[in-house]
Amino acid sequence: MIYLFFLLVLGLPIMVMEFAVGRGSQKSAARSFHELEPKGAKWHLYSYGAMLGNYMLMMFYTTVGGWMLIYFLKMAKGEFQNQPPEIVEGAFTGMLANPLQMGFWMVVVVLLGFGVCSLGLRNGVEKITKVMMSCLLAIMIGLVIRAVTLPGAGEGLRFYLLPDFKRMAEQGIMSVVNAAMGQAFFTLSLGIGAMAIFGSYIGKERSLTGESISITILDTIVALMSGLIIFPACSAFGRDPGQGPGLVFVTLPNIFNQMPLGRLFGSLFFVFMSFAALSTIVAVFENILSFAMDLWGWSRKKAALVNVIAIILLSVPCVLGFNLWSGFQPLGPGSNVQDLEDFIVSNNLLPLGSLVYLLFCTSRYGWGWDNFIKEADAGNGLKFPKAIRFYVTYLLPLIVFFIFLQGYNDKFHILERILALFR
Repeated sequence: MIYLFFLLVLGLPIMVMEFAVGRGSQKSAARSFHELEPKGAKWHLYSYGAMLGNYMLMMFYTTVGGWMLIYFLKMAKGEFQNQPPEIVEGAFTGMLANPLQMGFWMVVVVLLGFGVCSLGLRNGVEKITKVMMSCLLAIMIGLVIRAVTLPGAGEGLRFYLLPDFKRMAEQGIMSVVNAAMGQAFFTLSLGIGAMAIFGSYIGKERSLTGESISITILDTIVALMSGLIIFPACSAFGRDPGQGPGLVFVTLPNIFNQMPLGRLFGSLFFVFMSFAALSTIVAVFENILSFAMDLWGWSRKKAALVNVIAIILLSVPCVLGFNLWSGFQPLGPGSNVQDLEDFIVSNNLLPLGSLVYLLFCTSRYGWGWDNFIKEADAGNGLKFPKAIRFYVTYLLPLIVFFIFLQGYNDKFHILERILALFR
């Protein structure tokens, strides 16, 4: 409930603004601020932050995409059939300990992503993503029907859909609120220009508020359907639904192992997870290619070739962080390279980048409110509500900055340490 609230009041306005900057400039984040900022302004300096965010996101997301493909093959080959839980858990641990296997599938993901993007926007990104997303929705609908009809699924549905504010208080109200706000940023990839490039492709005949609402609704439907698969299945087979990555790669394979036609449903599940990961990777790769094309005038194929090599090299630390470099624990005991990369993106670049887009579109020292509204409302469809100008100009930036500070507090317990000094 809290996540959906922040998706509406926080994520949606910032998405419209990022779209507007992209369409107004007809450039990626590498050049969009240069095109729109007042003469002598320095907003374009954030273009380096946006480019860094896209590259850093792919430094660990490509590895996770490789995990999905590995597990699809494992499920399809029946490796987990009739195996005890400790064998299934050992398979995940063994995968993390094998840098060659993870590295190979990371490279496959990078080649697939840039291969799609090198075909162009309409012949590559648009056409292939449409097919992937159509298959994804069809597979998910089938899995939802199977999950909610399992014996004992009702308890999982109640756990998932009925609010329990006592549990929220136990976890810490501010921690829950901050997690919900952070997820609203992450699920829409806001703040690093990933949406701006698609804004530059949206025609002037369609209003940006209507487009943003459509995207947000579809994104939320997929997220809710994922929950309708996972939580009823965990309840039906008595598994803990709160295991993080282990839920997908340890708990769910054990669940599929106990289901009739589990090998089939498990294979379909990891196909849809692979599609979901690849759709995000293709979207961010498209943005990365646009950086090179906007900055240096490279052809799409040259930009793809250079960035294939760059992303593969940049992704190696994440792969090694689970094995050969596991002694490097940058955020404390138990952390790894992926945790550090995720922290830089999720707790820094996404909220701070969103703040830049907010201020740029509402401040008279940036692009300004009037220019933003003119671009956002061009075309048919829902218009941006002008009545919330005060909110997005003065209150929303404070909320976003609070998310940034709270992220550091949750990670390093800064407030507790300060209070301890005065005890």
